[in-house]
Amino acid sequence: MILGIDEVGRGPWAGPLVVGAVILGEAKIDGLNDSKKLTAKKRSALDAEIREKAAAWALGWVDAGELDDIGMGQALQLATRRAVEQIQRQCRERSLQFNEIIIDGTVNFLRGTKLEPYVAVMAKADGLIASVSAASIIAKVARDKYMAEQDKIYPGYGFASNAGYGVAKHRAAIEQLGVTPLHRLSFAPLAKYRTVEESGEVDDGVKVDRSTTRRIGDDGEQAVADWLSSDGHEIVARNWRTKWCEIDIISRRDDEIFFTEVKYRKNDRYGGGLAAITSKKHQQIRFAAELFIAKNSQLAELTPKILVADVTNSPPIVQNVIEVDD
Repeated sequence: MILGIDEVGRGPWAGPLVVGAVILGEAKIDGLNDSKKLTAKKRSALDAEIREKAAAWALGWVDAGELDDIGMGQALQLATRRAVEQIQRQCRERSLQFNEIIIDGTVNFLRGTKLEPYVAVMAKADGLIASVSAASIIAKVARDKYMAEQDKIYPGYGFASNAGYGVAKHRAAIEQLGVTPLHRLSFAPLAKYRTVEESGEVDDGVKVDRSTTRRIGDDGEQAVADWLSSDGHEIVARNWRTKWCEIDIISRRDDEIFFTEVKYRKNDRYGGGLAAITSKKHQQIRFAAELFIAKNSQLAELTPKILVADVTNSPPIVQNVIEVDD
């Protein structure tokens, strides 16, 4: 069976990049074609049919912030990997197996992974190979729906009609209203709106002044790094920062890579460090971990793990290092 892959949203000034992945299997669906050559009504009808009849389908999303952090090339790889990982889970659950992957275009976004030997890249595959056409359609419909929803949240930009592309009305709205979190500030026309926060970490909209606690935090992180090293870890990076969060320590051991959040507490009266890892914080760390791996393709085959380390007292003592479950 063929796994078809195509992307939507490479060119817009705003909104996510979306990669569709489809295994049609035995499904027969009439009218499949490059999504750009179909009307919105036809795409919508085919989208519903693909989701119902395909042996497996998935979407991989990379938002504007992630894209700004890692660039378009790595964003395409990341979105593709996210879609394919979902397909692989579905194949395990449904006892399916694909023996060929066809990616629309001229670049293999699975290069350097175990799936590379199965990949063929083909220009215009979205109009030639049924499963790639299907991938193009579900990605286009999903992204268009998302941008229409965002149009209600950010009125005035015309997202429902322009899908984030830099058309005249959209450009005029940016000049009048400024940019939104959906805008890709790494794109040259929007670069003047980009600012970099260097003085602290923003958490839930509140800027944290870390000047009085930096020394204690550094000592605590060093204690955890020493603990990890004694446990057989190789320290790969320290204080790796994205726009969402900073990962205190990144390490590897055997076939796993660990992303460790260090939490300093004077005491455990209000709970250990694990209590401070909210679902939002966990998601931020997980996204940051995916970005780190995307930027370091030699680590792509390692299994990522998230750890939280409890540190108390001064000088700091490592009380616990616990794996955070998904």
